Amino acid sequence: MMSDSLLSDASQRLEQALKYTSISEDAIESLKFPQTSLSVSIPVRMDDGSLKVFQGYRVRYDDTRGPGKGGVRYHPGVTMDEVQSLAFWMTFKCAALGLPFGGAKGGITVNPKVLSRMELERLSRGYIDAIADFIGPDIDILAPDVYTNSMIMGWMMDQYSIIRRFICPAVVTGKPIGMGGSLGRESATALGAFFVIEAMMPKFDKPPAATTVAIQGFGNAGGILAELLYLAGYRVVAVSDSQGAIYSRNGLDILNVRKAKEATRDIRAPYCDGSVCETTEHEVLTNAELLQLDVDVLVPAALENQITEANAPDVQAKLIFEVANGPTTSAADRILEEKGIYVFPDILVNAGGVTVSYFEWVQNRSGLYWTLDEVNQKLQSRIVEEAERIWRSPVISQFPCARQPTSMPSIAWVKRSAPKERGTTISTGVGGIKS
Repeated sequence: MMSDSLLSDASQRLEQALKYTSISEDAIESLKFPQTSLSVSIPVRMDDGSLKVFQGYRVRYDDTRGPGKGGVRYHPGVTMDEVQSLAFWMTFKCAALGLPFGGAKGGITVNPKVLSRMELERLSRGYIDAIADFIGPDIDILAPDVYTNSMIMGWMMDQYSIIRRFICPAVVTGKPIGMGGSLGRESATALGAFFVIEAMMPKFDKPPAATTVAIQGFGNAGGILAELLYLAGYRVVAVSDSQGAIYSRNGLDILNVRKAKEATRDIRAPYCDGSVCETTEHEVLTNAELLQLDVDVLVPAALENQITEANAPDVQAKLIFEVANGPTTSAADRILEEKGIYVFPDILVNAGGVTVSYFEWVQNRSGLYWTLDEVNQKLQSRIVEEAERIWRSPVISQFPCARQPTSMPSIAWVKRSAPKERGTTISTGVGGIKS
């Protein structure tokens, strides 16, 4: 395993989970390293006539369950190590939901907020030019991630189709509806997380009106989830974006917060430049202070490594639902366990996005398209079924304090442990509540 890296930290969850299942040493060894990693340089002609070269990555971690599946993120902090760790997480996320995909991920090291729309388009098409031979509907399928959206996915699908000389919608998911996108894809990550929360909260005897929630991250996933919880009667007391956090003990009016956030959107770019801190009637906090609030439910929905060994002792939430990828480090896991805090892991909670991406891929390949109600019902059925199966896992009952926080850092990693051994799917029935 890589040392001193995100991938090394992510791999510790697998090492812990392997204590509760039995698979061959060959399979374990193959999971220690990504199958294929590609690094590319993307020259882009800027609007002022200058040339800039951006670094791009695509990693296929394991494809024994099927073609690789994973998003593409645009962020200044993107590195090969980060992309490899995200592809590692995707491998197990697809397995946890029983999807016929392996894990993959991509990214470009860029601050997309400083690029014009035309520069973004040239960058996106240039990325596909560079990786076209590495992807395909039966090889590796792209999707949106941090700071990418349906418009960017449309550019990518169009560029791939130009290169291949035929329309190929199934190479990318999260596309605009008119280009073969699926209804419900944009809200799928948030809606999947909402379904998991709704399924789990009754087990703790916490009705919505008596449940306080803090959400770190107010992008596509965090913002939509905040609205869903608010409309369902939960008391959302704090939200944050990259600029900072706002807090109201009696609960925020999330509809107005989202409206204020969206009102500052610059029409010259596809990104929102506003901050939730620009709304009124609130107490301003930092993102770090939000993570320390005394709430029933904490939802990290921003980036990875937000809850660490350094700040985990200050976390006061009773339950954590991970909507971001890898927001809690393995060192923090142990501290949260000692504090008796339940952690519902990312590979279950945020799997709504990849699940509806799978639905989109199926629709593209069959030519039959589903209604929004059909998509949402299929998502709810699949993700709630898996969440309940995880909760009822026989592994949990092995512990004397069943249904209490146990020393199972990432049991979901074992559930049908993604890879197949020479054509045989490993199916242990072990799920994914950690603490």
